[in-house]
Amino acid sequence: MPAMYILRCSDGSYYVGSTRNLAARLHAHRIGRGAEYTRRRLPVELVFAQETEKVSEAFALEKKVQGWSRAKREALIRGDFEALPLLARRRAGRPREE
Repeated sequence: MPAMYILRCSDGSYYVGSTRNLAARLHAHRIGRGAEYTRRRLPVELVFAQETEKVSEAFALEKKVQGWSRAKREALIRGDFEALPLLARRRAGRPREE
């Protein structure tokens, strides 16, 4: 089943990806055959995964989360969904609407 996932790398950074087969992709990351980014930061740990119905949904979610701040990604990892809107980045100089 397609999924978007987040890995915590050995240097504490996060890697966000999507795949058709999560188990196979995690294995590839762990043996150094995943993304170049994770290859240089082994070992990696799966900290979040969300399955989707379609590959296109997983990819879209990956791109969305890649644009998030570290704090917002960590709220997602913790399951603190109420904090997500509060952690949204402000648009250049625009005050936050309440």
